Amino acid sequence: MEALRQKVAQMFIVGCQGECLSRDEQLIFEEHGFGGLILFSENCCAPEQIASLCRTVWNTAPNEPPFLAIDQEGGRVHRLPPPFTHFPPATMIGAKKNLDLAYRCGRATAAELALVGINLNFAPVLDVNSNAANPIIGDRAFGAEPEQVIDISLAWMRGLRDGGIIPCGKHFPGHGDTEEDSHLALPIVDKSLDEIKAVELPPFANACRSGIEALMTAHVRFTALDSDLPATLSQRVVTEVLRHQLGYDGVVFSDDMEMKAISNNFLSNQAAALALRAGVDALLFCHELPKAVEVFEFVCDEAEKDPALRAQVEKSFRRITELKRRYLNGFIGLTDDEIVARLKRMNHQSLVDEVHGSL
Repeated sequence: MEALRQKVAQMFIVGCQGECLSRDEQLIFEEHGFGGLILFSENCCAPEQIASLCRTVWNTAPNEPPFLAIDQEGGRVHRLPPPFTHFPPATMIGAKKNLDLAYRCGRATAAELALVGINLNFAPVLDVNSNAANPIIGDRAFGAEPEQVIDISLAWMRGLRDGGIIPCGKHFPGHGDTEEDSHLALPIVDKSLDEIKAVELPPFANACRSGIEALMTAHVRFTALDSDLPATLSQRVVTEVLRHQLGYDGVVFSDDMEMKAISNNFLSNQAAALALRAGVDALLFCHELPKAVEVFEFVCDEAEKDPALRAQVEKSFRRITELKRRYLNGFIGLTDDEIVARLKRMNHQSLVDEVHGSL
């Protein structure tokens, strides 16, 4: 049972409340050995503090090294404070149609994340911005056409990877044609299968062919794919479409399981079980650590009783640990006195100015 608990623990990425772990949070990390931590703006006030938080989580992990994750897309989705660079939104990078520039933006993003020990970026956005009324994607997408999203995202992702940071494309199978924000409600897309294959899926299919290390699911219900469940909870979407049709064997992360698209429509334990049975490898509980602990205990009990779920845990543990062993060979953050000096020497503002230059 203890070995099973350790494997299930790797399938949980959690958040913390402040700029350092509280004593209770540290005890939870030590006891449960969760797979990683995701940082938000409230966890990030200064370079030295961010590195200290990441180093604490790294040193606290009792088994596998932790994912130290963030959403650092640029534009509206930007977590790190000055003197870190505030990179432009993806749509501005995409509009330049310059693959070298996109690569350098990804590479620069990776360089800054690595300074403080972050090793996983929930980016790039692979959604196609095909709906002007979309309240949540918009300028987070590299373009309004699949071909542009494919070309620019691939270059940006290559830069991130070359900088030693794990890329995670999102939000499979697409969030670009919704008219609701999944943080607040469950979006429903009634497009035909042919339309989905023509617009939403190509960037993800290309990312799979290109060996992207990780993908994140969308809390969106596509009626042509699954009339009942959002993608995150759907075996038809995650296993049949992503795993079988697209042949993907990388790590699949859920979007935050506390978002209203899920929490308003499903009990936490029910949603977690559905997601894992659908083929999701790692569940994000970004804000309520006690909720993550509660769901973790439920999943352990279910996996102990259910051989099919236990087999899913084994597959997910293999994918997660293989990815960690490729990238997480040691804590990558610098010492405090080096971080700010290195940031100044990088001078990535010139790259921002290049993106903002005439299109």
